[in-house]
Amino acid sequence: MKRRRLYCFIILLLIIFLGIFSREFDEIPLCTGDFLYAVMMYVFIKILLIDKKPTQILIFSLLICYSIEFFQLYQADWINALRQTLFGRYVLGQGFLWSDIMAYTFGGFTAFLIDEIFLRNKL
Repeated sequence: MKRRRLYCFIILLLIIFLGIFSREFDEIPLCTGDFLYAVMMYVFIKILLIDKKPTQILIFSLLICYSIEFFQLYQADWINALRQTLFGRYVLGQGFLWSDIMAYTFGGFTAFLIDEIFLRNKL
């Protein structure tokens, strides 16, 4: 189990790097970062709940992503100030978009399918 968590952690770091990297180039669509955010959340939840079924991990990770996106509709001064920081921008986002919900959905299901089909008994 420790080995599985280590592999997932390495994958998590790679996804974070790719997500940050994707924001640096105008040629890469913005939805790529949101897609990778959902994949990262799936892997993060998998690390925490390593023995849970992939469907449970998918549901929990998508609920977190959706919650963060809908929380962007809340526009108090203190949270907007936090969103102006690097941490706030990457974790909380800037504003609500339905396209982000779609990107999270595709990202979560992609991570789920990779986990279910390719990695089922490998890690």
